[in-house]
Amino acid sequence: MSFIPFLMGAAGTASSATGGQSTTAGFSSSIIMMVVLIAIFYFFLIRPQNKKQKETQRMLDALKKGDKVVTIGGIHGVIASVKEKTVVVKVDDTTKLEFSRSAIAGVDNPVAEAPKDKKDAKKSSDETVQNASEKK
Repeated sequence: MSFIPFLMGAAGTASSATGGQSTTAGFSSSIIMMVVLIAIFYFFLIRPQNKKQKETQRMLDALKKGDKVVTIGGIHGVIASVKEKTVVVKVDDTTKLEFSRSAIAGVDNPVAEAPKDKKDAKKSSDETVQNASEKK
């Protein structure tokens, strides 16, 4: 037994009982709800996934020799060489493994972020001077 004919039959009896005008209002409200649902899916699921995918692609494109990386398997190492579709990761002094670029989960290079405004720059430089004087 199909569910759609059952709903259509119920909608037909409701419209005949109310004169047929509530069917138009019900249809437009259901269209509005569908549009709202699609917008919610886009902003909470599709858009963040696309951003994450673009960020991952930029990270993979920016891989260079000497970067500390972690693979999706959890192997930590340093990139020894970069090829078109693969990277050679130096795991130990004598051990080198070749991975597909897509197998790199992340780069472990800690990048020192520059302060964004002048107040933060002054605070960080004052802290550096104070730390240097304390060490003496």
